Amino acid sequence: MSAATGTSEVFSKVTTMEEALAPVKDGSVVMIGGFGDAGTPFAMREALAARQVRDLTLVANNADFGSFMYDGGLTGLVCSFPVGPSSGPVKQGIEDGVVDLQLTPQGTLAERIRAAGAGLGGVLTPTGLDMEFAADYRVVEHDGRRWLLAPALHADVALVKGAVADRYGNVVCRSAGINFNPLMAMAASYTVVQVDRVVEVGEINPQDVTIPSLFVDAVVEVPRQEES
Repeated sequence: MSAATGTSEVFSKVTTMEEALAPVKDGSVVMIGGFGDAGTPFAMREALAARQVRDLTLVANNADFGSFMYDGGLTGLVCSFPVGPSSGPVKQGIEDGVVDLQLTPQGTLAERIRAAGAGLGGVLTPTGLDMEFAADYRVVEHDGRRWLLAPALHADVALVKGAVADRYGNVVCRSAGINFNPLMAMAASYTVVQVDRVVEVGEINPQDVTIPSLFVDAVVEVPRQEES
């Protein structure tokens, strides 16, 4: 309840992990921020896996989602790097036909997500022309060149990571932790941010805000010692 209603209760988007993840339903498309270990909401990701939600499509840079390989869990994956030291179970699921992989070049993935957040229909890119994966895209001729039309990529939910947030949901991401997180926050219908620390409104310099509260629906505080 907002303070504008005349009560003493202060408006806050800070909530528990359980309440923040409650809107994730069977069949959801879920974006998960991060680039390797940087800016990845590990605690929130694993908490979602523990809920055993079914028929999920996950959108991320990497594919270390072995904890989602329970029966009927991960069925779709949009990512740039499906092979890695911790993505063995997902790789096996792809090879077995359990997981439908849409391999997407990293720059194209970022631009598709950005386009969704900006209200665009998609982006034109030359990356992947005349390659096998390009069969999923339409070829467009413009300005004397051939392009692939990569459609905007929306999600039902985004799970992203920040360093600090205030109670209104203004978030600061730092250094490499910025990566996909702001783009995903803008491209989803519902965004949850995991942060190391929550501060009071006014303690964050407005110019330091990476993800404005407009794009944030819930904030979960997970101190670093608990994350590790």
